[in-house]
Amino acid sequence: MNHIISTYENSSEEIRLFKRKSRQIEFITSIRVMKEHFPKSGKILDCAAGAGAYAFYFDQLQYNVTALDITPRHVELMKKYKEQFGSNIVVGLNDAVDLSCYADECFDIVLCMGPLYHLTAKESRIKCLKECCRVLKPKGLLVTSYKNKYSVFPYLAVRNRYFLNKEFALKILQTGTIESNDRFCFWTDMYYSFPHEMEELYRGLHLKIKAHISPDGVTPFLREVDDFTDEEFNEWCNYHYLVCREKSILGAGKHGIRVGRN
Repeated sequence: MNHIISTYENSSEEIRLFKRKSRQIEFITSIRVMKEHFPKSGKILDCAAGAGAYAFYFDQLQYNVTALDITPRHVELMKKYKEQFGSNIVVGLNDAVDLSCYADECFDIVLCMGPLYHLTAKESRIKCLKECCRVLKPKGLLVTSYKNKYSVFPYLAVRNRYFLNKEFALKILQTGTIESNDRFCFWTDMYYSFPHEMEELYRGLHLKIKAHISPDGVTPFLREVDDFTDEEFNEWCNYHYLVCREKSILGAGKHGIRVGRN
């Protein structure tokens, strides 16, 4: 976990979702699908909020938002944004695997948008999800994201031929795990999953899957999208929204997102 924190302390998570159009589609599609399923008001826990992109968006829509993160830099950024925008968000430093500071059944919505692809041990992923479910009200909504096993090899191999390697491909497909001390580590401790594995994990926790999408699809592979005009990009986003639930798109995208009902 220390390596993960150190990695984010020295990165710019606050611009990741917005620095170019091929990145923006992840946030745009995720928000669009969330708003389909969310109640018009309620209490939201964003238990690994990063720099707060989703937390502050829903705060502006008058939800009661609590935003946590394990990285001190992210927490300080969120506190700065809170002061700058006069937000009512509650901000704190916390590990998503342990939500013991919250009572059972106290949130209408829980966002768990990052932990599952940094928790390389299965028992940690399950513990994290159980904690999210514990603090979720009956019939509340849990939103989680994951990194897709199918996409990581082609995405890296065309950018750096060091990763055009059978050993790397098999490691991803067979284990889904890259640790920080691995010779193929290109970021930090990561866990990649097949889409059907994530569905099975939800069902094992008695969560009814309301939506399962790829928020980015093939767009991150297509740098030409960055050259679209705003009008062209809007048309691209509309098309992607129409197909983001298609199983072949789930397998192609870098990320997957599920909305489940408790």
